[in-house]
Amino acid sequence: MSGLEKALFNLKFTAKQLNRQAAKAGKDEVAEKNKLKKAIQQNHSDIAKIYAQNAIRKQNEKLNLLRLASRIDAVSSRVQTAVTMRQVTGSMANVVRGMDSAMKAMDLEKISNVMDKFETQFEDLDVATGYYENATSQATAVGTPQDDVDKLMSQVADEAGVELQTEMRNAEAPVKVAAGPSEVQEEGLGERLRALRN
Repeated sequence: MSGLEKALFNLKFTAKQLNRQAAKAGKDEVAEKNKLKKAIQQNHSDIAKIYAQNAIRKQNEKLNLLRLASRIDAVSSRVQTAVTMRQVTGSMANVVRGMDSAMKAMDLEKISNVMDKFETQFEDLDVATGYYENATSQATAVGTPQDDVDKLMSQVADEAGVELQTEMRNAEAPVKVAAGPSEVQEEGLGERLRALRN
């Protein structure tokens, strides 16, 4: 197995691993959304925000892994083309060696063009690899914008059939502690006392 074929194998293997990791991130995203739905139903708004952030982070992770796998697959296709062209060129050389008369009739300019194209594809492969490395280094930090968190929480609340705004207001409303009986309670007690006397 030549170095180019080893590189092709490694690229395909890496793309497969990235697709597996993307699928796992997708499952994690679904799990976080389920936790989010449960937290909203139980009226835990702070915990729900955390789960929403986790779900969005997993969604972004899945998308980044799929993009990366796609780029690696594109590089893999170019390497495959290079391997195929090398095999074709080798086959052509073997046929030519066995046919001296055909060799004299062959157009050397065409062979030169094939080899030039082969070198050009290697240069394209270098450019694609450089682009992939640059894109990978830029895509490492993923944030979770507040709008996305609110949107996801609202969507999950709709799926769960829960009014998010009402519950969040109720959760955030301070509980008033009565120091003594209120006027309404005093009136109620007064009425009960009169009823007992009668």
